[in-house]
Amino acid sequence: MSNRLAGTGSPYLRAHADNPVDWYPWGEEAFVEARRRDVPVLISIGYSTCHWCHVMARESFQDPATAEALNRGFVAIKVDREEHPEVDAAYMAAASAFTQDLGWPLTVFTTPSGRAFHAGTYFPPVPRGQLPAFRTVLAAVREAWTDRRTEVEELAGAVAGALESSAAVDPSPLPDEEALAAAADGIAGREDRRHGGFGTAPKFPVATTLRFLQAEGRADVVERALDAMAASELRDEDGGFFRYATQQDWTVPHYERMLIDNAQLLEVAVDADRADVARGIARFLLGVLQRPGGGFGAAQDSESVIDGQRSEGGYYRRPIAARQGLQPPAVDGKVITGWNGLAIGALARAGSVLGEQTWIDAAARAAETVLAVNRDAAGRLVRTSLDGVPSAAVATDADLGLLADGLFALALATGDVRWATRGLAVLTADATTDPVLAAYAIPTTADGGDGDLPSGASARAAAELTAWRLGAGEQHRERAEALVSAHAGQALRQPFGSGALLRAATGIARPPRQIVAVTSEPRGALAIAARAADADLTAVLTPQQVRAFAEAGFTLFDGRDGADGVVHDCRGFVCRLPVADPALVPIAR
Repeated sequence: MSNRLAGTGSPYLRAHADNPVDWYPWGEEAFVEARRRDVPVLISIGYSTCHWCHVMARESFQDPATAEALNRGFVAIKVDREEHPEVDAAYMAAASAFTQDLGWPLTVFTTPSGRAFHAGTYFPPVPRGQLPAFRTVLAAVREAWTDRRTEVEELAGAVAGALESSAAVDPSPLPDEEALAAAADGIAGREDRRHGGFGTAPKFPVATTLRFLQAEGRADVVERALDAMAASELRDEDGGFFRYATQQDWTVPHYERMLIDNAQLLEVAVDADRADVARGIARFLLGVLQRPGGGFGAAQDSESVIDGQRSEGGYYRRPIAARQGLQPPAVDGKVITGWNGLAIGALARAGSVLGEQTWIDAAARAAETVLAVNRDAAGRLVRTSLDGVPSAAVATDADLGLLADGLFALALATGDVRWATRGLAVLTADATTDPVLAAYAIPTTADGGDGDLPSGASARAAAELTAWRLGAGEQHRERAEALVSAHAGQALRQPFGSGALLRAATGIARPPRQIVAVTSEPRGALAIAARAADADLTAVLTPQQVRAFAEAGFTLFDGRDGADGVVHDCRGFVCRLPVADPALVPIAR
């Protein structure tokens, strides 16, 4: 049995390299082998900090008898959902036809052409409650494939057809300010006024939704949620936030800590004027997740080894002082392009507002790493890298949008226009569909919903709006409008799961406020007043930097380099007379 996972760019796959299961990584080779042997395919999807993925690995994939049944009757594919989000989304949608209890590990059985005909999540080694034993499932699937092939293939075709129909995009009119306010009111009406946040249990931070509420002026709801989370077990003593809480009052967290959650909560904290929370998050990002090469790892595991035993959360449940001498939970070192874009933007903006140059420097290091390392032989951006080696997984629309917006934020924080021009280059690149999904016509989902991070459409729309606000051209606003329009109907029907898209819609419906402070004193009173103002875009630049932005084609800065020590307050690209007195810079819109 060959070992195909050891040299991959995924710590999750590498952790399964010594399984007795004859795993294949995601790719054409596995499906070719399934056709040659005329057997179904098992696709097992998870990620390295997933607790129940670890459990199923120990119980089933390390078990010789289970592995023998898998190897004899199936071709087995192991997928890291963070490396291949399109694959995960496609099979998560397919799995919804078979179970409503969706999550990870995701266990999907397909034909040799990749079409799903059965799915579930975690299966135990022996029957447990309503869950059948994993080997029982394997036997039943194998029996169906052998004895009822026609029925299996008809079911797979029906599921694929339904997914293809549901993926159709039906453009809607752009939401106006009244519709967006109503969406925000609907979300606010779901607030848990006792414990903060939304829902019962499990309870998630839903940063994309909090960011929309902030854009719509519902700061009270956001601040109650943030304060409750920050004072709860969801926040570790070192300042980083866990993935979610299993109880309504934010207790008993699921202990993995994700880059995407913390980067977005850093933005929430800065806009909520919670500097202490922001500093704790930044400390976690720089001290735990940032890798020696400069990029940020994907997450920190929930499990660690204490007294020779695997423990979920045991490390975090100890006070900081009692952790000395313990091996901390492992960090998944994958440098994901879009996730790093979130961190770059958050650290750049937070560092600028709070005067933390080290945060801005860390963001710049990450940007240099992603732009240099996360590329294929042809120079195209890819999804991830590990230890300086790029993955073959293609970059998604979300990767390109999030990275571009992060680079724009870095340009404004540093005053270096080269970051903005590199952001435009990323934004205008075309994302590539996963080649296996494309080759086998495996249905993918319509990209409209925002879960734990912005969707591809939302990320692209946000970056296009930033480019437009910088003066890069009306075509960027038009692209943002098209992206929002394509998913606006769904977003207004389901606003709680569409926060990032609705936030972009707010940026279209409302004329932008752009502030350009021209000053040679970036931490002086005038600069501080400019950064304190409520604006969609704030630039604090020297006259020379203003000139460089204008010469690079960012028309917001045209003709604004003539005086040092003034603030230009622009509303919808119409600017008031410049002021030199910090007291004359309005904080409110």
